[in-house]
Amino acid sequence: MADSADYNPTPHVNPEGENATPLEVVGGDCTATEKLVIVMCGLPATGKTHIANRLARYISFFLAMETKIFNVGDYRRRFFGAKLPADFFDHSNEEFMAKREQACNSALEDLSNFMKEDGVRVGVLDSTNSTRKRRTHIREALKSLKCKVIMLETICDKEDIIESNIRTIKINTPDYKDVDSDAAYKDFKQRRENYMNVYETVDEKDGSHIKVINNITFIVHNARGYLPQKVVHFVMNLHSLPRVFYLSRHGQSEYNLLGKIGGDAGLTDAGREYARRLADFAHNVVGMDVEKDEETGEEKRTPRPARLWTSTLRRTKETAQLIKHEKISTFKWDNGDEMEWIQFQGRARRNLDELYAGVCDGLTYKEIEEKYPDEFARRQEDKLTYRYPRGESYMDVTLRIETIILDIERTREPILIVGHQGIHRLLYAYFMGLPRDQAPYVSIPLNTVIELTPNAYGCVEKRYLLLSKEEMMNDGQDEPVTSMPMKDKAVAESVRKSTENQTRPHAHSFDVMNPPSF
Repeated sequence: MADSADYNPTPHVNPEGENATPLEVVGGDCTATEKLVIVMCGLPATGKTHIANRLARYISFFLAMETKIFNVGDYRRRFFGAKLPADFFDHSNEEFMAKREQACNSALEDLSNFMKEDGVRVGVLDSTNSTRKRRTHIREALKSLKCKVIMLETICDKEDIIESNIRTIKINTPDYKDVDSDAAYKDFKQRRENYMNVYETVDEKDGSHIKVINNITFIVHNARGYLPQKVVHFVMNLHSLPRVFYLSRHGQSEYNLLGKIGGDAGLTDAGREYARRLADFAHNVVGMDVEKDEETGEEKRTPRPARLWTSTLRRTKETAQLIKHEKISTFKWDNGDEMEWIQFQGRARRNLDELYAGVCDGLTYKEIEEKYPDEFARRQEDKLTYRYPRGESYMDVTLRIETIILDIERTREPILIVGHQGIHRLLYAYFMGLPRDQAPYVSIPLNTVIELTPNAYGCVEKRYLLLSKEEMMNDGQDEPVTSMPMKDKAVAESVRKSTENQTRPHAHSFDVMNPPSF
């Protein structure tokens, strides 16, 4: 037997490759045998579809679990058409009830088949499921799957929120395409009343469930296990009110100009000019409500509470330093408390710091290729999971921005986030519904503010170019061809082009800039 001092067992080998992020740290094997079906319940216009879509997005992006939503309304439109009168939802009409049950059963069948597939973890049935009879039928249909089933009920008794949900979301669905807005509103109200006539709220007889009441009160019954607890935690950070947030990279830094990655450099003259323009944009757009009089065309501008987040790095703080911190006389919280609001009160967040390049920090891509050729080649293979020696990967950063996502989901005021390309790529991919492996190729140019407005069915994007490349003369952002990872290069180029072309004309815009470097 060898001397114990000489004993050196074979080291553990990371199956993802050297310097790669173990995939199990972001979803992994700890719950590989656990499957969950979430059954949405609630009256129309209470936020069911919004919560279902946000949940599915969160689970697939951050937990790396294949998730799919089965919306019974989609099946109903496929079988019987989109433009159906409110009478179609009258529960006393046996013919219409039979048709709606057909749509539900078809969705259930597809859901069951989906959950039987290997690697599938979470399925969501999105419908009103307004009676206990219907919910019992669903549980019986899913019993053979031997997976956890949890009811998620949304309740809203605030008329102003219900009306807002109907006018801003429901009348824009396929059911009311090309229908007069007032007629659509009246018809949907009647549809909702038909459901109210028979609605039975979820209780203990329905088994494991979560009740969300006006997005401020939560009742959780018998929700046990890793996945149900993640669902509970995420849902408690959601709301269905309209909101918007803005992503901006820092202004051009000295390292940008030199083509170096990482570091903690200050801004160039061009970067400081962008900071001035960003301050104006924050005051005039982010922190201002603009209402237009339909008769006179005059605009009424009213300051609105807004938030400002930066990373802890010098270049983001310098970019935000000219934004004014004016006071808004009165601000009322949900609990009725009033306070004096300080506009854009800065919050520096370590989780927003740029992806750390480890031993490659402060180098150009050409220097990395010459000094660390093996590392350069590994990055070529998989930009998502590649981890810089003593540094981070995009997968690592995904872990630390989860709390940022939760804060964005729960916040109701507009947020201006002054951060970095790698961070904003992940935030953008999450809200725009892009697969995680496409995130490293999203175009997040310098000198551009990206406005994102999430809603029940996706996310609306608008871009504002505040400083053109021509004005900068040299932005240092022309990426060497050799730094583009070779794996799925066609996909990477497609993602880059599709996102860089999202820039829209605006009063604050100039010419479209070229895509960013790294």
